[in-house]
Amino acid sequence: MLMPAPDRIAPLRAREFGRLDRAGTAYLDYTGAALYPASLVRRDARRLLAAVRGNPHAESGPSEASTAAVERARALTLEFVGADPDVYDVVFTANASGALRILAEAFPFDRNSRLVLTADNHNSVNGLSWAARRAKARVQLTPLDGELRGVDPSGALARPCGPSLFAFPAQSNFSGVRHPLDWIALAQSRGYRVLLDAASFAPSARLDLSSAPADFVALSFYKIFGYPTGVGALVARRDALAALRRRYFGGGTVDYVSMPHRLAQRKSGPAGFEDGTVSFLAMDAVSDGLQWTMRLGIDAVARHTSSMTDRLLDCLRMRLPEMLRAADGGTVADAVDPAMVAAAVDEVARLAEAVRGP
Repeated sequence: MLMPAPDRIAPLRAREFGRLDRAGTAYLDYTGAALYPASLVRRDARRLLAAVRGNPHAESGPSEASTAAVERARALTLEFVGADPDVYDVVFTANASGALRILAEAFPFDRNSRLVLTADNHNSVNGLSWAARRAKARVQLTPLDGELRGVDPSGALARPCGPSLFAFPAQSNFSGVRHPLDWIALAQSRGYRVLLDAASFAPSARLDLSSAPADFVALSFYKIFGYPTGVGALVARRDALAALRRRYFGGGTVDYVSMPHRLAQRKSGPAGFEDGTVSFLAMDAVSDGLQWTMRLGIDAVARHTSSMTDRLLDCLRMRLPEMLRAADGGTVADAVDPAMVAAAVDEVARLAEAVRGP
């Protein structure tokens, strides 16, 4: 039986997510993907049916409209993460993994470099270690404690002699633990660039790069507002982006190529990293989704998430013995000490409180 939505959420649920009730579905996979609001899909459909859009690499009215949509999405992405547009740029990618792949292919690791990773990074971050080892850089993992929190990385952040990187998730994709964002300033003070994987964090917590100035941030938009899929971003400090060294170039990332002379002039800024053509028909939807989320308020999302966690734990305390009895005809439930059930749920509650972070 599904719990009714709280009074303050019920109108939003009916308006944007009524398909949940019509389908009788309890959707729990928010770590994998957010549900898209119905209004975003309707608005995008109306726009696509009315507008004429062209490849942003061309010069025409439809192409200029596409370029404007791309640049608007860049500006709103920077606003969403509290990034100064004079300091940060946005590179659009297919997803967060695509953003991380840019660093794997272009970060200037050498034999004097260090790559420091927390033990709970997403595999797309762990993949950086292969690139670092090929360049003879040293790779070091920092462990987790008994509550799945990363230990203080100070001991692993020895001052490097070459270009080095410290990478960690703002929120672990594995456990939900939120790590201290003051690790960013710590690592930078030791001479490291910092990669912050914010794909799991951004959907339900406020990221402000003015106070947590990571050099690189990976985002996935469908994890935040569900639609469109197939668009992610690498938000990067301009000086950090300029320090990357790409070996590959694709259409749109160069100003010119002379094959006989073996010359290529790469574009500066984000355009030098957006291979081929960005998903320009999705850019207006990205802007709509960012504005929808900002109007709703990430702080409101965080409060609702916390409230729902508390409600789940309360229901488990009250109904777990009954649920066990219904599941197996009473054999297991009758043999379980209610005090043991209460203790188990309390332990889950303790871990839930631990992973929420400070």
